[in-house]
Amino acid sequence: MNNWEILQLAKGFRGRAKNCIRISRERVEKALQYAYRDRRNKKRDMRGLWIQRINAGARQHGVNYGQLMHGLNTENVQLNRKVLSELAMHEPYSFKTLVDVSRVAFQHQHAHLKK
Repeated sequence: MNNWEILQLAKGFRGRAKNCIRISRERVEKALQYAYRDRRNKKRDMRGLWIQRINAGARQHGVNYGQLMHGLNTENVQLNRKVLSELAMHEPYSFKTLVDVSRVAFQHQHAHLKK
């Protein structure tokens, strides 16, 4: 990168990092490293948020997250966590039917294990 590009990327930085090329180069390089790292961390954080939302929605119906997911996998329901969290927030009746399907599958499987 040439000096002009570095200073363009350094716009908005504080102090001499926005107009002194030596400092700008270091700060821009570090900022690009943070951006690269955090693009991956964002995916991790979103997955955690989806799981929290699904768990909260499932617990309203008396099932925890692990039981819900196990039951859905047993019934071969192919919905990812993003869609399940959206259903839990915006479509509570649809989510309740999924919880019921999961509960039946989970109880049915445990009934066989207890025999």
